[in-house]
Amino acid sequence: MLQRHLLIALLCLAWIVPGLIGHDPWKSDEATTFGVVYELLRGGSWLTPSLAGEPFFDEPPLYYLTAAATAWLTSALLPLHDGARLATGFYMALTFLFCGLASRELNGHGKGMLAALLLLGCFGLVVRGHQTVTDITPLAGFAMGYYALALAQSQRPGTPLYGGLLLGGALGMVFLSQGILETAILALIAIALPLVSIAWRTHSYAKTLGIAALVAAPAIVAWPLALHLQSPALFGTWVRHDLHSFFTGEGRDIFYYLRVLPWYAWPVWVVCLWTLWMAYRQGARQSEHQLQRQPLRQPFAAPAIALPLTGFILSVAMLSLGSSARELYALPLLPALALLAVPGVGSLRRGAANAWLWFSVMAATFFIVVGWFYWMGLELGIPARLHAHLHRIQPGYTPGFKWLPFTVAACYTVAWFILLTRLKRIPERPVIAWAAGVTVIWALLNVLFLPWIDTGKSYRSVFVSMQKSMPAQYRCVSSRNLAASQRAVLHYVSNIVTQREEVAGRRRDCDLLLTQGIAREEVVPPGWRKIWEGARPGDKVERYRLYRRTGR
Repeated sequence: MLQRHLLIALLCLAWIVPGLIGHDPWKSDEATTFGVVYELLRGGSWLTPSLAGEPFFDEPPLYYLTAAATAWLTSALLPLHDGARLATGFYMALTFLFCGLASRELNGHGKGMLAALLLLGCFGLVVRGHQTVTDITPLAGFAMGYYALALAQSQRPGTPLYGGLLLGGALGMVFLSQGILETAILALIAIALPLVSIAWRTHSYAKTLGIAALVAAPAIVAWPLALHLQSPALFGTWVRHDLHSFFTGEGRDIFYYLRVLPWYAWPVWVVCLWTLWMAYRQGARQSEHQLQRQPLRQPFAAPAIALPLTGFILSVAMLSLGSSARELYALPLLPALALLAVPGVGSLRRGAANAWLWFSVMAATFFIVVGWFYWMGLELGIPARLHAHLHRIQPGYTPGFKWLPFTVAACYTVAWFILLTRLKRIPERPVIAWAAGVTVIWALLNVLFLPWIDTGKSYRSVFVSMQKSMPAQYRCVSSRNLAASQRAVLHYVSNIVTQREEVAGRRRDCDLLLTQGIAREEVVPPGWRKIWEGARPGDKVERYRLYRRTGR
């Protein structure tokens, strides 16, 4: 058992590490988030987060503070943007840990690893789980909340206290990283559980909720109160922004998340359906045996099903009511689905389990071989036509054999084939193979191709080129249509804070004007002369243009 847990821990670590370091902040979420972190590192206020000199109140400051801390602690070894991204790795480790603990509490010893592996294998988590984005913190908060709620339904001594402390901490974590709506979702799940299952209909669970409220209250009240005391206007701005997406009916797409989940939560949602079907059949057989009619909800009242099912239904319903729908916001749905899938893994039909196993093995092996083939074309020039094609896609990349990426990628590849030879015939074998396959493919993509991808996604070369064309003396730089992510990278790379013309309070009479547009359209502003134009390597659409005021 210890050996199996060590294997799962190493697998989670092998999934977390690749992609955390080695590339610049990419647009739009990563660059925007890091822009706020960079302001904190330069001495900005944690109470009023800002981006490129302007207040930025998309989210409360917990993730920004964590990323600033990891960037500062590792600044001697890593660039600031890589150090900040380590915060995501920290919260992902917490997510896997609490998801596994919740599964063990609901399903028994030996089942905790299943939830972690099922979560690890979700397609929607692979990229987002390695980015500098604030939504990773509430993901860990929801996993922590599920563990607290799973703990609270047990009758062991001390569970009301431990569960309450954890649930209160989870509520505080979600609020301080995401705001009111997501915190309300987790609180609503906790309140609804006694209505769904008798397991939470106890006096000890009432104590858990009371302790959770006492623990969460300071975290929920402290930051908004401090913000209000410092600036009532900024406090009002934050409240309006936080509640706008929920109470504004414009642009709502209530079926968005149901359309996204088939690929976002693949293949976990398939196992979830099997779990529900088996629970329903078991309840129907029990009802027939007892010769009495059993309510339809009873088959799903077992804690291992009631908790994640309630969490998923309430989360997707509340998120669907918002006017702003993005796949990024669906991250809190994944721990619930992973927990719900756990009971169904052991009851999979032999044919289905074998099909999943062989699909995992064949698909991962195929993509591993393809990955190495493309690496040969990229770095070694074999075959030449593939090398030329890859170079046309990213013309700024300098190819060449590099020992460290080759060695690391080779270790991942060898580990994959060793795992295949040692997989025992256990019910969890398809899950382990799938999770390991996803891990190896993700690792090879980052280890072998990350510098090539970064060449086309990074804005560093663009703004370094622009800076070389700027006059030695100028008063300030105005900007027009420059997105938040680009303003953040410009501040980080070139130490330039633009004065946005779109914001009345930021307009100034500057010598230079930077615009963001497209290649096919250019309208030279009256009274300005273009002195530079640039784009990311290989980008044929997006263009940046720098103008100098005529007569100066």
